[in-house]
Amino acid sequence: MSNILIVEDDGAIADLICMNLESDGYHCTCARDGLEGMHSLEQGGFDLILLDIMLPELDGYTLLDYIKPTGTPVIFLTAMGAVEDRIRGLKAGADDYLTKPFQVGELLARVEAVLRRRKPDSEQLRLGDVTLRLDSRQVEKNGCPVSLTAKEFDLLAELIQNKNVALHRDRLYEKVWKEPFVGETRTLDSHIQRLRKKLGWEDRIKTIFRIGYRLEG
Repeated sequence: MSNILIVEDDGAIADLICMNLESDGYHCTCARDGLEGMHSLEQGGFDLILLDIMLPELDGYTLLDYIKPTGTPVIFLTAMGAVEDRIRGLKAGADDYLTKPFQVGELLARVEAVLRRRKPDSEQLRLGDVTLRLDSRQVEKNGCPVSLTAKEFDLLAELIQNKNVALHRDRLYEKVWKEPFVGETRTLDSHIQRLRKKLGWEDRIKTIFRIGYRLEG
């Protein structure tokens, strides 16, 4: 199931999009302004973001600058329908641009198309000289195998999928260990230390004070 973040300040439109996407099998999270969208983005785990441009707090273009380092595809949903607006949006890095008002069927088709274009890369993740093969759960550095435990592999995958994003310890723990975080950080911290050592990423996996970790891409 793909996870989609909807950043839209019009509640009626956001609810309509969410209802139709979820009926089509997607999982949706809604944010009603740019700042809330940025906070949602920090939690990570999204496969696609539907983004309005004219938003309170942070506009869509500003938020897009936060999104681009994560590699998450973006579809702009906006009332700004002039040709120059579309050109600006696509040149800024959006994967698609849909003008309001739009037909729900067209939105679903575009969502499917963007996710389908990204699918060939879904079997492996790459960052620098490190490659993760998700189907075989193998890791290579400079073409040489790296031995990781199951949790180290899952943790590395989560970090790479959210590169350049500060990930909170509690969310990171819950995503990898699939159990509630109760405030004990030793397990997560020790796994981070082992990843740093095995991959030579002492300078790449950053500790963010009072938050968690960020993998720099």
